[in-house]
Amino acid sequence: MQSKLKDTGRMWLWGFLAVVALAQLYVVRELLAAFVLFALGFAALAFVVASLYMLQKSWELAVARLAALRQPVINMASVANMASVGTMATVSRENQKAA
Repeated sequence: MQSKLKDTGRMWLWGFLAVVALAQLYVVRELLAAFVLFALGFAALAFVVASLYMLQKSWELAVARLAALRQPVINMASVANMASVGTMATVSRENQKAA
């Protein structure tokens, strides 16, 4: 009789240990699922930030290249203005000499 009681007790003990082990595995699976969700969210956020950064850098490069393309025209205009100012100065000096 005691032998059957010990076997029943052992069976309940092994059953309890199995339930505890399965509960731990369930918690581990939930934690892994939460980690995967957070990792995916973080990856999506990092992708958005990196995309915005690259877009800003591309825009900055495009504006710099556009400014470099237009700069010689601006320099030529300023040289032309300086030449006309120099011509005007020469003309005004000649007028002063004639007067």
